[in-house]
Amino acid sequence: MTNTERARGVKLLVMDVDGTLTDGAMYYSERGEELKRFSTRDGMGITLLHRAAIQTAIITSEHSPIVVRRAEKLRIHEVMLGSKDKTTTLLDMARRLNLVPEDIAYIGDDVNDLHVMKLCGLSACPADAVEIIRETAHLVCQRLGGNGAVRELAEFILVAQDKPITLPEQW
Repeated sequence: MTNTERARGVKLLVMDVDGTLTDGAMYYSERGEELKRFSTRDGMGITLLHRAAIQTAIITSEHSPIVVRRAEKLRIHEVMLGSKDKTTTLLDMARRLNLVPEDIAYIGDDVNDLHVMKLCGLSACPADAVEIIRETAHLVCQRLGGNGAVRELAEFILVAQDKPITLPEQW
């Protein structure tokens, strides 16, 4: 099966955060506050998926209010924080949403994403993912984590499903 054929069946995109939606770096203010950098282009990719009736979700091993805030802004309703077993988390989410793993695309960048990537109908990773993830992913994006990899995957899915990758003028 080709990656385009895999993308045609995607109903849900699940994303890792650190190294995927962010550049993977940990930033701290002088007061010790943790900061994360997100790409607005990735955010627009998520918006385009929503407009095309493709759901999105986040699964992360972190407990981060920053992630919750970003998800709220992007209207991502499925946000699973503190997951130490992303496979079980994904399968529980799929059952709740009446989906099967083949309906799901997953993008991640490190070894804690490996098993869940093997389950999904379409798996992807940023260009700077660790080697074993690049070897496992169906699709290795050209963009880096936190720098457009999620947008690249979103557009790939939309094109495969013959859905627009633009917004109407009055948006």
